[in-house]
Amino acid sequence: MAPGAADVWSPAQYERFRAEREQPFWDLLRLLDVAPNGRVVDLGCGTGMLTRELHRAVRARETVGVDSSDSMLARAAEIDEDGLQFVKGDIGRWSPDGACDVVFSNAALQWLDDHPRLFKRLRGFLAPNGVLAVQVPSNYDHESHTVAAEVALEEPFASATGGYTRESTVLQPEAYAELLYALGLRDLHVRLQVYCHELSSTPDVVEWVRGTLLTDYQPRMPEAMFDEYVTRYRQRLLDTLGDQRPYLFAFKRILMRARAAP
Repeated sequence: MAPGAADVWSPAQYERFRAEREQPFWDLLRLLDVAPNGRVVDLGCGTGMLTRELHRAVRARETVGVDSSDSMLARAAEIDEDGLQFVKGDIGRWSPDGACDVVFSNAALQWLDDHPRLFKRLRGFLAPNGVLAVQVPSNYDHESHTVAAEVALEEPFASATGGYTRESTVLQPEAYAELLYALGLRDLHVRLQVYCHELSSTPDVVEWVRGTLLTDYQPRMPEAMFDEYVTRYRQRLLDTLGDQRPYLFAFKRILMRARAAP
């Protein structure tokens, strides 16, 4: 959830494309080694279902999932697993109470600004030989995102939001590689991957972004106006993409893994 925003996250809406959204998690998990008896933190844990898989896969002694959404954490609270706990916190400010063997974040850090400063802070969480593993969407140049910004600048939405549009804070893949190296991390793996999601139709893209990107616009408008915004967005997006059935939603993401010195 965007820091400081009202909690408009809907687990049900987010999980409408659960299989597609989980693919990058599993790819990121494959970059990790087993960390038996280790301490793990998952920043932006959401419903916690994948945090449980992370906890089991690395055989951690203790895993803490952190999220700021009450609705997501309510789902996470249903999970009962030894060594696994969930806490409410702003991932831009929260810090662990000790060094971590794995600092993990899947599709969450894109909500935060100033990634050079952010990654320096995350590097400070790592124990010797600890691993930082991060996945961030890098799809802000896709029509699903650019049209959302264009519509937000139309009236009456622009007046309601003060002309706000969601801009990408995500760096280029090579910039992350250079940043991680400059922070003294090694065993680097940084890649840009295009996930090819075959949706039933282009209108499904609207439902996809309602579970993520549009949650940043929703609390900035009255409810009725946001409904109007979504209607206008759907119209503009279909005018741009056409009514394709099925539709290939090509979604770019950056996956990275880096290790601290022993």
